[in-house]
Amino acid sequence: MQLSTVRPVPVTFPDSAAPDVPIEAQLRFDASLPYAACLAFPLTPCRCTGDTARVCWYFSRELLNEGRLTPVGSGDVQVRPGPAGEVLITLRGPVGRAVVSAPEELVTAFLSDSFTLVPAGSESEHLDLDRALARLLDAG
Repeated sequence: MQLSTVRPVPVTFPDSAAPDVPIEAQLRFDASLPYAACLAFPLTPCRCTGDTARVCWYFSRELLNEGRLTPVGSGDVQVRPGPAGEVLITLRGPVGRAVVSAPEELVTAFLSDSFTLVPAGSESEHLDLDRALARLLDAG
């Protein structure tokens, strides 16, 4: 049984110095984290990171779903519809913020894949609370 999905998505940074230069990011979903979506950006390969290193932003799958239609979010991640069939995702960190533009049809396809794996409203059935608690206790 498939437990995850990954969709390549070309994103741009409309507020940057090169607003039309796409970067091949990924939208990821894993059924073991049923409430979350991940937006993963590639890092420049080097000896210390390898060829597959990525920076990953995790946020609510429902936030991404609702943000396609109306502005949502009030913390580190905000999502809103953009012009010309885009979804705008604002990511805020300790040293700044970035606005990421993704094609709405690819975001919708990703969400469709994720809701096929874990239907809305059934997320709690996919949580492994014992494993999560064990990880927390091991980290302490």
